[in-house]
Amino acid sequence: MRAAQRQAFRQDAGWGSAVETALVADASFRRYFRLQREDGQTAILMDAPPDKEDVRPFVTVGEILSGFGYSVPRLSAADEGAGFLLLEDLGDATYTRALAAGQDEHTLYDLATDLLADLAKRGLDDIAERVPAYSDEKLLREALLFVDWYLRSGVGLRIDDLARDAFADAWRACLPAARYGGEVLVLRDYHVDNLMLLDRPGIAACGLLDFQDAVVGPASYDLVSLLQDCRRDIPPAVIRSAMDRYFSAMPEIQDRDAFLRSYRVLGAQRHFKVLGIFARQTVLYGNHGYLEHIPRLWRLALGNLSDEALAPIREWIEKHVPEAYRVTPPPGGRAA
Repeated sequence: MRAAQRQAFRQDAGWGSAVETALVADASFRRYFRLQREDGQTAILMDAPPDKEDVRPFVTVGEILSGFGYSVPRLSAADEGAGFLLLEDLGDATYTRALAAGQDEHTLYDLATDLLADLAKRGLDDIAERVPAYSDEKLLREALLFVDWYLRSGVGLRIDDLARDAFADAWRACLPAARYGGEVLVLRDYHVDNLMLLDRPGIAACGLLDFQDAVVGPASYDLVSLLQDCRRDIPPAVIRSAMDRYFSAMPEIQDRDAFLRSYRVLGAQRHFKVLGIFARQTVLYGNHGYLEHIPRLWRLALGNLSDEALAPIREWIEKHVPEAYRVTPPPGGRAA
């Protein structure tokens, strides 16, 4: 059924006879296909079942980012109701592949950092009306995925509802520190799998993918997404260089310590959220590939908890999560 709908969309878009090749899936219900015509032209087809995903935010945020002059896949055809988009093919040179091929880390991370500094300087005129806010309640719901999926369903640790409520209260005490630095358009999954290296001038050389979940939120969020990446160990020198570059480009940040507190609070929130998401992937969907990142997620999360702004979360972890449970869940999880 879905394949027939996809073929009909391709036909209407003028790509009916193109060869279709499935691309590697991400942790969503979206699927991507590369289409190639006989003359060598290519395009990317996004297939997002409308009962599972909504393509309209991708279109909206893509228009905003394109208006800023950033490199995003151009939209050439859409059936938003059916969940199909036909997009420009930006190629295969993700940051992940570029790094594996020997591209200089400093150059790539400096480029990505320059884009974030540029994005932080953009106003929110017309954006706040089109993109949802990253509210504290949304941040809190995400953090609770750690309890519900990683602890309870992933590693089988019994956490009663009173303890779960205490975890939420601890986050409510910490989240105000995340708000330093102003509100910006936050892309949310700004990491090596979603960044492209393109042969274009300036920051347009950094191609952007997977931005449909963008929100208006703290400026530090995407920086921590980039520099505290659960997918790879980033050399400290690269992180220092990127941080120095960001602060040099952002004289508006008058209190670096406050910005770094925001960075660490959001880093911890993100890592605990992702621990929950990756556990949910293995428990619900049998997608076990993300489990390899669990040890790094724990290292990064605990590193952030050394900040006194996160003392309530650190104390909750020390009280409720013995070290024996700070481990990689078995494939499929272990229900409490």
